[in-house]
Amino acid sequence: MQPDLSHIDLPIIKVLEEIKEQLIGNNRLIVHAPPGAGKSTVVPLALLEECWLDNKKIIVLEPRRLAAKAIAIRMSELLGEKVGERVGYRIRFERKVSANTVIEVVTEGILIRMLQSDNELSDVGAVVFDEFHERSIFADVSLALAMESQAVLRPDLRLIVMSATLNVPELKTTFCAPLVESLGRQYPVEISYVDRYDVREIPTMMASTIKEVVQQKQGDILAFLPGEAEIRRCEEILRGYLRDEIVLPLYGMLPYSKQRLALMPHPNGRRKIVLATAIAETSLTIEGVRIVVDCGFERTSHFDLRTGLPGLKTTEITLDAADQRAGRAGRLTSGYCVRLWNTAKHHQLEKHRQPEILTADLTALFLDLAVWGCQDVNDLHWLTPPPKAAVILAKDTLTTLDALDELGNITEHGRCIHRLSCHPRIAHMLLMAEEHDIQHLACDVAALIEERDPIGKEAGVDINLRIDLLRRQRREKRLSRAMARIERVADSYRRILGVVENNDMVDPFDSGWLLALAFSERIACACPGNNAQFRLSNGTYAMIHHSDDLAYESWLSIAHLNSRENTGRIFLASPLNPKDLASVVKSYNHLAWDSKKGELIAEKQLRIGAIVLSSEVVRDVDLEDKVLIICNELKRSGDHLLNFDKTVQIWQNRVLSLRQWRENEEWPNVSTSHLLTTVDEWLSPYLTDVRNASDLKKLPLSEILKNSLDWQLQQKLDELAPERIIVPSGSKIRLEYRDNGLPPILSVRIQEVFGLEETPVVNAGKTKVLLHLLSPGFKPLQVTDDLPSFWNNAYFEIRKECMRRYPKHSWPDNPKEEPAVRGVKRKR
Repeated sequence: MQPDLSHIDLPIIKVLEEIKEQLIGNNRLIVHAPPGAGKSTVVPLALLEECWLDNKKIIVLEPRRLAAKAIAIRMSELLGEKVGERVGYRIRFERKVSANTVIEVVTEGILIRMLQSDNELSDVGAVVFDEFHERSIFADVSLALAMESQAVLRPDLRLIVMSATLNVPELKTTFCAPLVESLGRQYPVEISYVDRYDVREIPTMMASTIKEVVQQKQGDILAFLPGEAEIRRCEEILRGYLRDEIVLPLYGMLPYSKQRLALMPHPNGRRKIVLATAIAETSLTIEGVRIVVDCGFERTSHFDLRTGLPGLKTTEITLDAADQRAGRAGRLTSGYCVRLWNTAKHHQLEKHRQPEILTADLTALFLDLAVWGCQDVNDLHWLTPPPKAAVILAKDTLTTLDALDELGNITEHGRCIHRLSCHPRIAHMLLMAEEHDIQHLACDVAALIEERDPIGKEAGVDINLRIDLLRRQRREKRLSRAMARIERVADSYRRILGVVENNDMVDPFDSGWLLALAFSERIACACPGNNAQFRLSNGTYAMIHHSDDLAYESWLSIAHLNSRENTGRIFLASPLNPKDLASVVKSYNHLAWDSKKGELIAEKQLRIGAIVLSSEVVRDVDLEDKVLIICNELKRSGDHLLNFDKTVQIWQNRVLSLRQWRENEEWPNVSTSHLLTTVDEWLSPYLTDVRNASDLKKLPLSEILKNSLDWQLQQKLDELAPERIIVPSGSKIRLEYRDNGLPPILSVRIQEVFGLEETPVVNAGKTKVLLHLLSPGFKPLQVTDDLPSFWNNAYFEIRKECMRRYPKHSWPDNPKEEPAVRGVKRKR
């Protein structure tokens, strides 16, 4: 039955017919409509009776769980039904659908699993990607997989991308779809700027600004803060001096009953101040709001190096987000927006938010693709392709977790990991815990490492302190707010695994073993002689404060740490029994060049990653492997290890000069940098007996390089670029060749070239030598490449001064006819 939308007075109604017409002839569509236009709730309802839908479902994707529930409830109200009938929702750990449900509002991870279980989405006629401007990683992956399904299996499947602040030109190009725009109904919003832009003082500054606005303006207030912690602190400050107003928080982890209080008008008509995160930017309608106070920051998802899991980071908002927030004040009447930054800062904001796929951990994404059957991410059509380095890291992580085999195919264990709706690291730990019958402990550990630390760093880094506190509060049925949040997650995992809670005392080594399963690269061994510092199996170092209880443990499993250039700081860990690590100890034939000792190391090692447990010297080394290791070291720092002395440099410059002068001939590039890059091509045969830096220095590099040229080139080198020239005095003087092709320099005392009428040449007479004519004391007198001109002109000026300074030497009137001499020729 077609829902009656005639009573709805929303701007999107005006473009519904255009949307329907476009979807008759196109299987993709972009809908651009400002906040408050009604697109999220009205468009799916309007499409229910379209012929192309063919009695199939409409899936509506929302990036946030609160928005998904609120939109499903709102659509159900418009139909005069309860949620879960024709309109339902599915979010993580919660679902409200029935056999009659034809519109499902889901969060984005749910659609990926739907696609994996049924590649063609056989019972789905349309997928609506709502609020796509948020560009979450799940939205990008969902769209890529849906487009693949549409192209290969379901050309009749409609894909609709909707948002208020899309980068429309870019999206039209990559998504290849027509555009329908709704102008919306936006009342004017007066915007003012105050310069209180300090991320360290957000709660205090927001509370102060809200207090001023309460005194100056009428109407409910929506204030944007980055996260729960700032909201709670701001709420605490405001309650200290507000009397008639009611302060209500609004964030994702808040129980839904309290979220509803923030969304609806106060039953007694009291003025409402809603302190919200970015979930209030779009989709949600908060009744009565006329004023927006915006701190200018948000908490966004990013790959957290401390935990190895997706995390949150406080960042500046973008221009489109600022406009969207301000627009919340003008949805019902004219409004007012206060921004806690100045106009100069406003113009510096980025226009659009960065797609999460560029900064996120891609481990879960890559597992999703493996289940889909895609081994190469480039096989899919991405709006923004995932970074190569992040893809490689994700694949390596999944291989370590035994989710992928060496060829990149998903394993049976990988499929089991995928069936658990959590990060692959956590899923692997939960599954492996069954071996020791400690799945109940794994659920507690998983919740603690996913959520914020409930007791703070001052308590020390031992996760077992947190587990004991959680179990004691659970046993006594008096959970603190922080522990209640953790317990909700732990209980969700227990339900998935089918285990009951356990509040017994914990063996710390069990916790350590579980953490080692999730973070094998963070197994850590104490550094000998350096208390509180640990070497991690990934090769890095981390430390604990020396007063911490775990500072003197021999082995740790680390859950949380920060990454620094030299030594990181450990925040959450557990002691570890090395006997539990037998499965991760590997035997390696280690062949490497020790840069500090300057020698080749050949050992058989027992290791956990980069941690060497034991080693023994290996005498019989494969020559090819040995030469490869030495060549790699030479490529890295060979200019210090090889003897590039003056003789070698002269030879290099002779060849490089001919390379410049005779471009049509095959003179090789023998610059030092190129020689090191190609060292395996010309030096390998001479490295078989090398074991240390001293052996390398002893290599006859000049002869080796000379012999790297074939016999003909060696002959031509001596002919075209001779190392020395015989001057009239009979001396054989070395030419100074240069690597840039400039004429070679002949530095010679002037008396030795008396009688030389023409400038010497090289390169078959094509290149003149540059003469540096010297005094008897080897001081420069003249630089010339035109010797006849010098004898006829400059010589006589120089002669006057030289006769005074060097009276014992000959300074003839006619040097062109004077015999050359090497030393002093006394005057008659």
